[in-house]
Formats: sequence, C-alpha cells, structure tokens
Amino acid sequence: MDDAGLTQGLSIRRARPEELDACAALYVRVLTETFTWLPPERHKAADFLRATRSEEIYVAIEAGKIVGVAGFFRPQNFIHSLYVTERGRGIGRALLGHLARVADGPLSLKCQAANVQALAFYKREGFHCTGRGEDGEIDWVRLSRG
Repeated sequence: MDDAGLTQGLSIRRARPEELDACAALYVRVLTETFTWLPPERHKAADFLRATRSEEIYVAIEAGKIVGVAGFFRPQNFIHSLYVTERGRGIGRALLGHLARVADGPLSLKCQAANVQALAFYKREGFHCTGRGEDGEIDWVRLSRG
C-alpha cells in the first residue's frame, strides 16, 4: 500500500464490453457473500447487465484481474453499484476517487440500510445521509458527498 492507503499496482478504467460478464459475476459473488439478509437467488447477473445499458461501468484492475466494479449513472452523478473482491485494501476508495474525478457534481448513492459495513465505509469517505426510503421490502439510505 502507498501512503494514501491505496493498493499499489491498481488501475481504474472504463470496462470493456468483453469484460461485462466478468463484472456481473463479481457483482453476484459479492452480493451473495455479503448481503446475507437476502436470499442468494435474488442476486442475478442479468440485473447488473441490464443496468449497464444506461450506466458507465468502471473496473479496478490489479495484476490483470478485475478486483472491483462500479456502475455510474452520469446524468445524476449517481453511483448505482460499487463492489470489490477484498475489503480494506483501498480498492473501493480508489473507485470512489475515480468517480469523483469524472463526475461533474456531487456524488450520490443509495445503500441498503442493513449493509452496515458499506454505510460505515461511505461515512469514512465523507458521505452523509440525505434521505431514507424503502423499495419493496428493502430499506435504504440516500448518501451524498461534495
């Protein structure tokens, strides 16, 4: 790690079309492992791939492998998704930093209220709560920064 706590050798760039299936697989794997309050069959690659039609997808690459993915809806500077293979290595921070650089205004996102680890991460990264709501049976928190 460097002085900023970021993983050395990590690069962030737009995903290539041929990488989207790997991004979707990472999405499903991370959701299945971490969103334990939801049934695993609820997480589908098709949901991620459907969202990519209207979003910019960024990947974190380390040693030639995708280790993180972020979906960004530019018209609203909205982070639709941010998932990493390993927590605590600066991958999420690097993706957030990249999104902040390409955005043309403050970043915002919704995080499931049950996802306390992600909420703590976003708070450490300077996000604050701007609202709360519910989609179906899922409570969420709206966060923004900048």
